[in-house]
Amino acid sequence: MKFSQLGNTGVYVSRIALGTMTFGGSGAPPWNIIGALDVAAADRLVGIALDQGVNLVDTADMYADGEAESMLGEILKSRRDDVLLATKVIGRMGPGPNDAGLSRLHVTKALEDSLRRLRTDHIDLYQLHNFDPVTPIAETLSALDDAVRQGKVRYIGVSNFAAWQMSQALGVSDLRNFPRFVASQSYYSLVGRDIEAEIVPMLTAEQLGLLVYSPLAGGLLSGKFDRSGTTDEDARRAKAAIPPVDVDRAFDIIDALREIAGRHDATVAQVALAWVLAKPAVTSVIVGARRPEQLTGNLGALDTELTAQDLEELDGLSRPAPTYPGWMQADLSWRYPA
Repeated sequence: MKFSQLGNTGVYVSRIALGTMTFGGSGAPPWNIIGALDVAAADRLVGIALDQGVNLVDTADMYADGEAESMLGEILKSRRDDVLLATKVIGRMGPGPNDAGLSRLHVTKALEDSLRRLRTDHIDLYQLHNFDPVTPIAETLSALDDAVRQGKVRYIGVSNFAAWQMSQALGVSDLRNFPRFVASQSYYSLVGRDIEAEIVPMLTAEQLGLLVYSPLAGGLLSGKFDRSGTTDEDARRAKAAIPPVDVDRAFDIIDALREIAGRHDATVAQVALAWVLAKPAVTSVIVGARRPEQLTGNLGALDTELTAQDLEELDGLSRPAPTYPGWMQADLSWRYPA
């Protein structure tokens, strides 16, 4: 296993992390589509991951309405100290008006519930799962500050925040001496490079880590899909087209992935993951799985060394059009004499 420093902390995390969105939820959508694994199946995946050196395991309170956290807590038991445990808060966890969001009221209760389900006395990385337009960010950060001071949370992070939202929060933290976010968990893949415009530059400037989720675009880049359809009708992407992509462009990229995979005796998924891992801003890539062979295959991406030609070929096919003000700021002809 290879490791990277988590943002500007002294903590090192595995380059590949285990996601648990496939754990639990056998009876209800969307969890029955995503995975719906029982405890025994989930335990096998956790065991494989830890045996291969994975030390970051990511979950969320809302995954399968809390069942994923409960299963993970049961599975880890004596292995709790072997992992950095990350979970998230914002999602609806009950019918009441205050059973969701980032208010002090909900964050405090949700944290206690997560600790109970996970059978632990602390969360290593507690992440805001989305932006709450109702709650002032200072209120949320104050609640997180209390949690850190109480020893219930080691580090804090975000997921699905825009660059300006993270920057605003960092400014409040600096002004009020609250803990700073150490990482952002963001969607990033060969068919979804939106974060390169604003989020990646901000993370780099502020020395925050980048934890990538859905690096295979919900399975689209798994090798099971091409222009003729899919080889696995039970695949998640066959049932739910999330995240949204430009399908025609995606198939051009998949064609290139197949060709490059052939040159490296690798799988399409391994090449797609290797491309993400090669990006300098990326700290760790979160992978989920329903079967052991999926997980072991994804872990094999660490052994897939793409050449400069491979990377340029994939970059050329997937590079998004420049956005404003990026294209204007890239032109520095005004700055230097002719």
